[in-house]
Formats: sequence, C-alpha cells, structure tokens
Amino acid sequence: MSNNQVDMFCYQCSQAGNETGCTKIGMCGKNQTIAKLQDNLLFAIKGISAYNYLLNEFGVNDTEIDEFLTEGLYATLTNTNFDLQSLIDYGLKAGKINLLVMTLLKKTHIDNYGEPSPETVNIGAIKGPGILVTGHDLKSLEKLLEQTEGKGINIYTHSEMLPAHGYPELKKYDHLVGQLGGPWFDQKMIFDKYNVAILGTTNCVLTPPKNSYNERMFTIDPVNLPGVEHIDGYDFTPLIDKAIELGDLQEEEKTTLTTGFGLGVILSFADKIKELVVGGKIRRFFLVGGCDSPLPKTNYYREFVEELPKDTVVLTLGCGKYRFNDLDLGDIEGIPRLIDLGQCNDAIVAVDLAVALCELFELELNELPLTIVCSWMEQKAVAILWSLLSLGKEDILLGPILPAWANDDIANYLVETFNLTPIGDPKHDIKSILG
Repeated sequence: MSNNQVDMFCYQCSQAGNETGCTKIGMCGKNQTIAKLQDNLLFAIKGISAYNYLLNEFGVNDTEIDEFLTEGLYATLTNTNFDLQSLIDYGLKAGKINLLVMTLLKKTHIDNYGEPSPETVNIGAIKGPGILVTGHDLKSLEKLLEQTEGKGINIYTHSEMLPAHGYPELKKYDHLVGQLGGPWFDQKMIFDKYNVAILGTTNCVLTPPKNSYNERMFTIDPVNLPGVEHIDGYDFTPLIDKAIELGDLQEEEKTTLTTGFGLGVILSFADKIKELVVGGKIRRFFLVGGCDSPLPKTNYYREFVEELPKDTVVLTLGCGKYRFNDLDLGDIEGIPRLIDLGQCNDAIVAVDLAVALCELFELELNELPLTIVCSWMEQKAVAILWSLLSLGKEDILLGPILPAWANDDIANYLVETFNLTPIGDPKHDIKSILG
C-alpha cells in the first residue's frame, strides 16, 4: 500500500471519529472491515464469472451481468470505495446478479438438453476403455459424447458432473455409463485408481496432478495444470486417442445414486406435497447442500441428515450432497425424502422451488417450513449466499467455518440482519429448529 493510500485511510478514520487512526504499517478496525468486504465482493464476482463463462460458451450474453462485473470489480480497488454500507449493498447486488446468471444458465441448459428427470446412476467401472469428465461444463461433455459415439469408449462423470445423467439430450447416449468417485477433493485418489483418460473442465481441479495420471489428463476452458495437455476448442481427438491407447477397465461391483430432480418434476407433485404438509406428514423441508471439503467438521452434514426425523424432506445440491447422498432415507407416501436438485450451477432450482412453495402455501419466504443448511467452501458459495440474502432469506445455518472475509463486524451484521447462524451440534441444531 502506498503512503498516499495509507494517508487516505487515516483521513477516513479521523472523519469517522476514530481516535487511533491508521499507522504506516497497518489499518484500523474500520478499514479492515472495508478490506474484508472488498474481498467478499471479489469472491462473489469470481463465482458469478464462473457461471457467466459457461453461459457465454452457449453464445448467451447479458448486458446487465457484464456491466455489474465491470462496476463491481472496479469498486474493489483499494482507493475507490471506503463506504461500509456501499460495499454491503454491492454484496446484495452481487447476489441479485448471481440469481440472474444462474437463471439464464439453467434456462440455456434446459433449452439445449431438456428438462432433467430422475435417473439412477451406476457408480463403478464397466469393462472397456473409458474417459472420466470432472467439473461443471455440460457443453464440453456433450461435445465429447458426440465425438466418442460408436467408438466403444465409456464416458464417466465425476463430482459435479453427476447431474448430467438427468438431462434427456445427454443421457440418450448409451456410452454415458455412470460415475466414478464422489466430491471434487477425491480426484487424486480416483484419477490414480482408474486407468482412464481424464478431462478437467471449469474449476475444482487439484494441483499438482500426480505423476500416475498427469500424462493421461487433459484440460479445457480456462483450466490449466502443469504438465497436462490443454485442449483448445472442442476437438477431443488427443483425449480419445489416449483412452483407446490405455485399454480396458475391468468390471467392478457397483452402487447407485439418484439425481435429476428438475423443478418441473418436483412441481408435478405439488398437490401431493401440499396435502402431506397440511396433513402434518411432512413437517419441514431442509435444503442441505453447497460445497464439500475434506475438513473433519463437514461430517456434521451427514450426522445432521441422519438425525432428521422421518417426517422431513432433504433437498440437496452441489458437491455437499456427497456427504450423505448414499443414505436411503425412504419416502413419504411416494415423495422421496432425499431429492438431488443438481450441481452448484443448479442452485437457482432451489430458489425457484422456494418461490413456488410460497405460492403453493400462500406464505412469505421466511414463513415457509424450509431451513437452509449451507456448507461453505469456495467462490460460487459466496455468490449463492448473497443471492439468498438478497431475497431476504433468514435463519440460514452456515459452516463448517465462517467465511474468511467475515470479521466480527461483518459477522455481527449478518447475524443481526439475517440471523445467519454458524452450525453447531447436529442434534442441538435440529432441536432448535423443530422444537
């Protein structure tokens, strides 16, 4: 930080009545809060940009989104914005823009691949050469499926690609055979275990890649890894050739997961859902999802879902679902108790569902029998959190740790304004919600 910038910070503190002011080696509490809010805005912009990039790949652009990304990034310059309320307002605006970009991306996915429907997905290898696709980029997966059709290569998804199996125009390919592995952070183990060619799309790739697979891994989009070949455009010839060269995987015992519950599918049961809620057979909905991480504290989410009574329904999305999506929770008169809404890109489905439930029960958002339990990890989670806050959603449980950009001042604001609550003990949290 230049001396001029330090002097400006000191001036701001003196104007605010701060007796201590700033020093030449640090910033006072107020300006630490400003810096934290600027960090928050940067994280939100990164999350929005991740969605916007995928949207742009389909040739869809939106002026409002693009203008906000420019303005918001400019507002994070150290010597541009010193106003706390303005930066909070930018966070809320980022949330609204994120709702817009997610809405457009979901519409684009449905326009291109159809409305998702429930699909049971095999987890495990079958005999034959394979390609494993990780990330969030459905267009890359589609192009790969087109180019491998009839070549005897099995295509597997990993992590956030799981919901691809629910889209009619993707699951029509017989060689989209299943999933290998679970959340993003198991990739070094999974990529090492299965001798297949690997395609890394979008974020959530781990570096450095292990020597055991770096020569059979490829990247696309802005994703780059040291020692890994990058594919420009959608010509997957090197990836396909590598898969054939590697030869067959062997058949293994499989488990299954269910994905693909689109908004239309859920709303087709609207009358039944209303009947069950009014009749006291569904007491509450819990949206338990977000980002997963290898932190021990994320075991909370599995314990939370295991402890929920049988008259509750769990909605989930993002890779956070891998903490518990192997559980058999059964159903309530035909309504599944565990409903996978998709990847983090599909968070808008949860928002649209909440709006639909408001209309169904003639209630305001915070009056719904709906609790959000959000697992926290990366930039898109920042954008999604502010999207929920921009809608005025209160009483969100957040963990496993509070965001790094939330110092005491920001945390107090979020608690006082939205009753944002850190997760605690699963049994205690459930009791405090259900009584």
